[in-house]
Amino acid sequence: MKTPIYITIFFFVTLSLQAQELVPITKSEVLARVSEKNTSIKISQQEFNQARADYRQTNAVFLPNITASHTAIATTNPLMAFGSKLNQEILTQNDFSPALLNNPSQIENYATKLEIQQPLINLDGMYQRKAAKSKMEAMSLKTERTQDFLAFEVNKAYMQLQLAYKAVDVLEKALEAANANKKLADNSFKQGYLQRADVLNVEVRVTEVKNQLHSARSNVQNASNYLSFLMNDETYVVYTPTDELKISTFAMEDKMISENRSDIKAMQLASNAYEAINKADKMAFLPRLNAFGSYELYDDQIFQADANGYLFGAQLSWDLFQGSKRFGKAQKSKAEFEKSKLEYKQYVSQSNLELNKAKRTFLDAENKLKLTSLALQQSEESLRIRTNRFKEGLEKTSDLLMAETQFAQKQLEHYQTIFEYNYSQAYLQFLTKE
Repeated sequence: MKTPIYITIFFFVTLSLQAQELVPITKSEVLARVSEKNTSIKISQQEFNQARADYRQTNAVFLPNITASHTAIATTNPLMAFGSKLNQEILTQNDFSPALLNNPSQIENYATKLEIQQPLINLDGMYQRKAAKSKMEAMSLKTERTQDFLAFEVNKAYMQLQLAYKAVDVLEKALEAANANKKLADNSFKQGYLQRADVLNVEVRVTEVKNQLHSARSNVQNASNYLSFLMNDETYVVYTPTDELKISTFAMEDKMISENRSDIKAMQLASNAYEAINKADKMAFLPRLNAFGSYELYDDQIFQADANGYLFGAQLSWDLFQGSKRFGKAQKSKAEFEKSKLEYKQYVSQSNLELNKAKRTFLDAENKLKLTSLALQQSEESLRIRTNRFKEGLEKTSDLLMAETQFAQKQLEHYQTIFEYNYSQAYLQFLTKE
């Protein structure tokens, strides 16, 4: 009773896959769309924009701070009233009367003020600016490495799609062979050459291949969906690669980790930023020199300017002691700087470890490729011989099924090994990219 159920499921999945739109696509097209639309790249670009905005804020170390204000007051406060009249340049001899000084009438004052503050010497701010610049450059390199990683990921995903289609192709041929063998087995059973158990074994083999083909077609959809995810495409169509999975050539000599690799260089810049922050915290113990000035307009009528005056000067300020806060801050930034140096060293060491592992993986895949090629040829020849003998009634059904299963397995193993071989090459190139 299980066989009709499996057949129904198989045909349902087949029709479902055929009903979907099949879209041919090249790897270069995928790379172009990922570069343009991938969400991870966009996030990385926004992180760079954020770091660049932080750096631009440090322009305040050199540029002046300019403010303008207009203030309106009404007061009977003796001091404020006298000062307002003085600013408006309307004081008379009568205003010095003790009665008027102690109990003035309400006076209105309208003041327009333009202020400017210009930093002259701000050593800690300069190092903070340097730290922000290093962080911005590090984020730029991080964006570059994100693009490199996604290019590698596209290569991997595209090969997975090629491998999935190869598996479908192998299993479709295996299903054709299994159905042909089933037809021969049915004829032999009718003629009395085979037992019912042998026919059932052949039918089981047909069902197994159909299940495997069902899984392979699901893998095609999975691989296509992952490509859609990388391209930020929500249509989720089924893609077909324009070229087949084949062995690529690669020269592994003198491959090594470069300190100019974007992510490693970004970590170095991040360490430089921590060093600059530590220096900024140390420079905060030194005084700051700032220039300042203002121009003021006064009147007892709004937006009038019958009286004016200006003020300018320079200020040398020095925060001598802020409890232990400043010392603790400098110690913390020093620890962060030392930590960043250790993290950089560890990251380079880990990258070299990963490179050595990838080289061994590549050599293993290269050796495995030779062995699977030989095993594929042998299993194909074995299947050919056993199929001919089975047609003549000289071979057991179980032996034929075993040879057929083995040939399909060796084909799938061979294509899987090609994928692993090409993937290990792509990974080595990703690790050693400058």
